[in-house]
Amino acid sequence: QVHLAESGGGLVQTGDSLRLSCVASGRPIIQYAMGWFRQAPGKEREHVAAISYTGATTTYAEAVKGRFTISKDDRKNTVFLEMNSLKPEDTAVYYCAQAMKAGVVDLRQPTEYTGWGQGTQVTVSS
Repeated sequence: QVHLAESGGGLVQTGDSLRLSCVASGRPIIQYAMGWFRQAPGKEREHVAAISYTGATTTYAEAVKGRFTISKDDRKNTVFLEMNSLKPEDTAVYYCAQAMKAGVVDLRQPTEYTGWGQGTQVTVSS
């Protein structure tokens, strides 16, 4: 069973940057894909970015391509989401999750993931 703890959210202005972190305990991220999702008020949870267990493959939502970067440090069992050029529409609770099964998974599908963290709030003011 995995436990995930996100941090790094906050209140920023349009154009600012934030770096989210997600520390995993219980299962090594070197064996499992990791993903970042977000949920804004009144909207469904959506895929933001994900990274394969090898780190060789990353995926991004169209809305964040070119602005967000996902990375991981296997030694620290931590996944990061670097967010640049933030926009008000990026405002949401950001969640980290780990794939339910080891190896290759569909990185964009929330149903492939488990161990959802408590989330960290990101608010971008205009």
